[in-house]
Amino acid sequence: MITRQLNFKVLHAKPRTNSLKNFHSLKHGHHMFDQIPQPNAASTNRSMLNCLRKNLPFQALDIFKKHLQLGFVDNVDHVTVALALKACHGDPKPGCQIHGFAVSSGLVSYITVSNSLMNMYCKSGQFAKALCIFENLIDPDIVSWNTVLSGFQKSEDALSFALRMNLNGVVFDPVSYTTILAFCSDDEVSACGQERNLDFGKQMHGLIMKTGYGRHVSVCNVLMSLYSKCEVVEDAKLVFQIMNDRNVVSWTTIISVNEEDAVSLFNEMRLDGVYPNDVTFIGLIHAISIQTLVKEGQMIHGFCIKTSFLSEPNVCNSLITMYAKFEAIQDSLKIFEELNYREIISWNALISGYAQNGLSQEALCTFLSAIMESKPNEYTFGSVLSAIGAAEDISLKQGQRCHSYLIKLRLDTDPIVSGALLDMYAKRGNICESQKVFCEMPERTQFAWTAIISAYARHGDYDSVIKFFKEMEREGVRPDSITFLSVLTVCGRKGMVDVGRQLFDSMVKEYQIEPSPEHYSCMVDMLGRAGRLEEAEDLVSQIPGLPGLSVLQSLLGACKIHGNMEMGERTADALMEMEPTESGSYVLMSNLYAEKGHWEKVVKQFGSIFAARG
Repeated sequence: MITRQLNFKVLHAKPRTNSLKNFHSLKHGHHMFDQIPQPNAASTNRSMLNCLRKNLPFQALDIFKKHLQLGFVDNVDHVTVALALKACHGDPKPGCQIHGFAVSSGLVSYITVSNSLMNMYCKSGQFAKALCIFENLIDPDIVSWNTVLSGFQKSEDALSFALRMNLNGVVFDPVSYTTILAFCSDDEVSACGQERNLDFGKQMHGLIMKTGYGRHVSVCNVLMSLYSKCEVVEDAKLVFQIMNDRNVVSWTTIISVNEEDAVSLFNEMRLDGVYPNDVTFIGLIHAISIQTLVKEGQMIHGFCIKTSFLSEPNVCNSLITMYAKFEAIQDSLKIFEELNYREIISWNALISGYAQNGLSQEALCTFLSAIMESKPNEYTFGSVLSAIGAAEDISLKQGQRCHSYLIKLRLDTDPIVSGALLDMYAKRGNICESQKVFCEMPERTQFAWTAIISAYARHGDYDSVIKFFKEMEREGVRPDSITFLSVLTVCGRKGMVDVGRQLFDSMVKEYQIEPSPEHYSCMVDMLGRAGRLEEAEDLVSQIPGLPGLSVLQSLLGACKIHGNMEMGERTADALMEMEPTESGSYVLMSNLYAEKGHWEKVVKQFGSIFAARG
């Protein structure tokens, strides 16, 4: 029946080919196409498009090849060629052949074909060919510009091209904006480059608002991602607030950005009718972990069970990490043991969990099992080396064996592994080996510099700490808060108050690092030891919000050393108001009163101690 109907004109084949949508069978489509004596471009295009929609690119290419083999060249149009190029999926071999046909047939003059060629070459890693096609276009459209823009590898090249687009009067569309903003949030740029890209991104944000795309879902999602990666959280929140429509990407991004409100945002997301995905749960579980919200973590675990998200390995890995941070390592182990397939990320999560909980022997045993069942990566070694470094009951030979294994796997030059090796040797007292690892590193990351500085600080080699810190700055590596804490601690112990003060000011003003309670405590202790009590008290008054307990204790200790009773009383009052049951403050003030001969106040302080203890 089908054969008789198709043996006449192509006109009779058209409605039958359209009816493929109802058959849901590609076999019928191929059969009917083969029966067409001379198919036209429209019927060929429909058959190819049907294959692409079903994610069957090879079948789409077969149709195109058959068309040419049967000599139906005159019936191939620009859409047919564009579909064939899309079916290549970045494979340059058939792509180059189609390019040759497009040139010989003259179809390359169609902008659709040129754009498809550029897209194919970009996907195949032959960007130079894509750029060559673009530069020869007489009148490129927005798709042409966007295709080339997306093909750049480096963010600075892409952003320069975006400026060229603007100078050429190209009106950006949502695809342009999302591509540009994605380059602005490139993870691989330096801190300086990231700051420059953020400025560029903010300029783009202004242009987005002017061109009416300020509420476009995809554009807003990439804007939030940019602000999140650049740690401009408030701007990310503002973008989210002005959105009219929010999809799962929007909610997932804001949950990851706004960790304090992650649980309430997740509930709002569900009320909004948006269903979470595995990435949503990963961000939510991370937020719950760092806040140690045990009850909420258990609730989300239950939700994952009900919604079958425990079949997602990355969700399970996040739960393993979460329970480890809750110090419920047995729950981590239970989830790990229930996994159908244990990838190396799962092993890493468990090893890291054991290390964080001080279970170094268990971490080492799990590592030995992991290397038997899976291929370890840099994070596997980073976790086990951390465990070995912290454990006195594990022989240093185990660390040396790991080092040998790393050399065998050629992972010893990896920045993460090198930093972990350096730190492990330093913690186990082998500073010479730490120095050797550092010197052999092909790329010295921020972590590596911080590790070697901390290593020398731990061993009391103050001169080396200052020397390496200055070298770090000279090489243009940005120190972080941990680096500064190590250096400030050294300055305090060595009495280098002026140097310490300069470094603290540099940390705040030049590097824009917000001081932690540990930084303030270190500075107050440093100033207090030097007898600069007024300066120390002034620094305490500059702390945003309430000063931490350790900060006030450092100041009170300095008051006791230098016999400043008046300042000591003020500091003690603040401490007692903050922690009434903390007896250390009362004891320090009692000693200060005793040294000054105020025995009646000593008696009163002891009375306060007993009252505080109940």
